[in-house]
Amino acid sequence: MKAVLVVGARPNFMKAAPLMREFSLRGGIEASLVHTGQHYDENMSKIFFEDLELPEPDIYLGIGSGSHAEQTARVMVEFEKYVLTDRPDLIIVVGDVNSTLACSIVGSKLWIPVAHVEAGLRSFDLAMPEEINRMVTDILARFCFTTSPEAETNLKKEGVGEERIFFVGNIMIDSLLNYIDKADGSAILDRLGLVEKEYLLVTLHRPSNVDNPDELRELFAMLSRLAERMPVVLPVHPRTKKMLESADPPIALSGRLKLVDPVGYLEFVGMMKSAGVVVTDSGGIQEETTVLGIPCVTVRENTERPITIEVGTNILAGTDPAGVEAAVNRILDDGIGDHSLPPLWDGKTAGRIADIIEKHFP
Repeated sequence: MKAVLVVGARPNFMKAAPLMREFSLRGGIEASLVHTGQHYDENMSKIFFEDLELPEPDIYLGIGSGSHAEQTARVMVEFEKYVLTDRPDLIIVVGDVNSTLACSIVGSKLWIPVAHVEAGLRSFDLAMPEEINRMVTDILARFCFTTSPEAETNLKKEGVGEERIFFVGNIMIDSLLNYIDKADGSAILDRLGLVEKEYLLVTLHRPSNVDNPDELRELFAMLSRLAERMPVVLPVHPRTKKMLESADPPIALSGRLKLVDPVGYLEFVGMMKSAGVVVTDSGGIQEETTVLGIPCVTVRENTERPITIEVGTNILAGTDPAGVEAAVNRILDDGIGDHSLPPLWDGKTAGRIADIIEKHFP
C-alpha cells in the first residue's frame, strides 16, 4: 500500500523519522515524505534531517510563511495537486501545525483515509490555533493514534468512535531514545562552557509570551534574576529574536544569560539531558523532559500534555514571571520529587502504528 507522510515544521520531523525508518524495514508499506515548507530554514532543516537520518522529501511544496488562512489555503491547493497525481492509499499527518489541518481536509474531501499521529491532545483553549487544528483533524481522521489515556477520553467526548482510536504511545520518544547515545557524544556543553546540571535551559517562542514587548521584558528580567543563581542558556527562536531586537526601550540582558542561535536536534537533546531545570513554552519538550527525568517548568496557562504533570516531572507555572521564578527556585531548593513514565512511552510506538496500518491495508 502507498502512504504519504506529511511534515510542515521542525517539531514534525522528530515524529516522522521513526515512522519512515519503520516503514523502510517493512515490505508492505511504500511511504513518501511530503514537506510542505510551512516553516522552513534551509540550514536548520538540513541539520534536523541529518540528525534524524530522515530521507530527503519526495515532494517539497515550498509554502512559506503567511497568516493562518494563507498557509492553510496554500497547503491545501498544492497538496491536492500532489494527491491527485500520486493517489496514495493513506495520508499520515503528525502534530498540530497548519499543514496537519490542511492535508487532513484535502484527504477527507478526496475520500482518502487520514491517520493522525498524536490525536486527542487538548488544551481546551481555542485561542491557540493549534487547538483548532487538533480538533478538526481528529474529527476527520480514520485512524486516531493517541499518546496517553486521557487523549482517548477527549476523543470520545467529541464523538469519535472507539473503532477509530488506537493507543500506541508517544512517537516523539521513539526519536529521543533512538538518538540519546548520539546526543551524549555532542560537544555542545564544552562549546558553550556549560557544566552538567549547573545551568537552566530556556526556550520561549509562543506569541502569548514573546509578542508583547512589555511582557517579554518582564520575562527576561525574571530570567536575569534566576541567572544570578545559576547560568541560563537560551537558544533563541527567530520570533523571539525579532522581538528582542525591536523592543524600545531595549530589553536588558544579564551577562549570565547566554543567548545562542538555534541548535540541531542532537545538540538540543544533549543540552536538555544535562540541564538542571528546563523552562519552556513548548509542548514536545514537556514530553522529552518527562522521559529524561529532568524537571520542567512550563510557561503557559494550560497544556495539552497534562500527563507530564500527573507523572511528576512538569510544573504548569502560568505566564506570570513571578510564578515561573518561584517554581524554578522551588525545584532548585527541593528537587523534583517522585516521578514516573507514562505507559507506552517506550520507543516502540512506530512499530505499533505500522502494525495497525498493515492490519487495515493487507
